[in-house]
Amino acid sequence: MRPGPEAEKKARKEIRMTNTLLPIEERHLTPDQVEALDKRRDLGHTFLVIAGQFAAIATILLLWVGQDLSYSPGWAHPIAYYFAFAVAIIVVCGVAGIVLRRGYSAAGLSAA
Repeated sequence: MRPGPEAEKKARKEIRMTNTLLPIEERHLTPDQVEALDKRRDLGHTFLVIAGQFAAIATILLLWVGQDLSYSPGWAHPIAYYFAFAVAIIVVCGVAGIVLRRGYSAAGLSAA
């Protein structure tokens, strides 16, 4: 025997499916926590974009680093210094971007 429409509606109301694509820690966040999480992930994405842009610049600088180190006298190696600066920015922004985009658990937000 099939249950009536009232019983089906009640059964549908009682079964609440969570979004299984979200990590368990993020399923019950308040709207303010979700907004903070989105802002942090956007900032992380910005840092990753900056790291990618500096990676392109460092690739171009890499073409001249060997020549600069071979032919520039003494401590005058401007291209090598620019390259080292670009690599430092890539590392700092890349690590910061990955950490910020990691998710809920990296921020230390509490679901309470």
